[in-house]
Amino acid sequence: MFRLYADLTKLGIVIFVLLSGLAGYATSFAVETSFNWFHFLKLMGGLYLLSSGSLALNQVQEWKRDQQMPRTSKRPIASGKIKPAAAGILALSFLVAGSELLFEASALAGLLGLATLVLYNGLYVYWWKPKWIFAAIPGALPGALPVTIGYVANSSEIFSRDSVFLFLILFCWQMPHFWVLAIKFKDDYDKGGFPVLPTALGIDRALYHLGLWTFLYVGVACAAPIFIHANWFYLALVIPIGAKVLIEFYRFFKSQGRERWLAFFMWVNVSVLVYLFIPVADKWSFLFSGH
Repeated sequence: MFRLYADLTKLGIVIFVLLSGLAGYATSFAVETSFNWFHFLKLMGGLYLLSSGSLALNQVQEWKRDQQMPRTSKRPIASGKIKPAAAGILALSFLVAGSELLFEASALAGLLGLATLVLYNGLYVYWWKPKWIFAAIPGALPGALPVTIGYVANSSEIFSRDSVFLFLILFCWQMPHFWVLAIKFKDDYDKGGFPVLPTALGIDRALYHLGLWTFLYVGVACAAPIFIHANWFYLALVIPIGAKVLIEFYRFFKSQGRERWLAFFMWVNVSVLVYLFIPVADKWSFLFSGH
């Protein structure tokens, strides 16, 4: 039963959403402020319920397409293990409860939560994804908002430099993350009727755009000192990991998308967690250094 629930709500993605929200929350939390567990749990609970509900609702929206794709045909609704109506009731219940908790954390967090829902389950699912080969780019907006939701739980300065840095990292990361999967599973997307880059423009053009966004992603990470105060964490982690991401992309590119896709995919995903938590580590390192 738990596995069914985890598959419906895409628990792995939800955990990543929670980590993103945590990074934003810890970055904006004022050092001199006393920690409030209830406030923190409202934010994290709201993010958990909203993201779980949104991802479950997505499966309700796309279960017929999921049946056409081998990679997604075993999802709970597509495989017939859960009825669409039952999943829809669970999803809507989670969305209502999650939105309420986010508004209790802060009005701005609640509004951004609703914006995420509209962008993802509305515009992305019904307009961008089925109609546009570059849907991943506007679709990265709702994907990047969880870190900003965590940030504005403590601060209304949504366009502060560290908030913008966290958002840009999460935004730029999503194109390499998604397009490498689109190349690997291009036949699945073709069967599902989704116009992704490799099926619409070919592997070579898809690799070209993947490379552009990979360099942009690593470039934003290396530009961290423009946005945040970066000390030895910057030199010890950002540059070597960025170099490793580029090396793995080169190997993937050299094979014309046939080899080392998983190595590139994993390094991109590991790197984003490092980049998100560098501001956190820098801000709170005094707790461990004694300064």
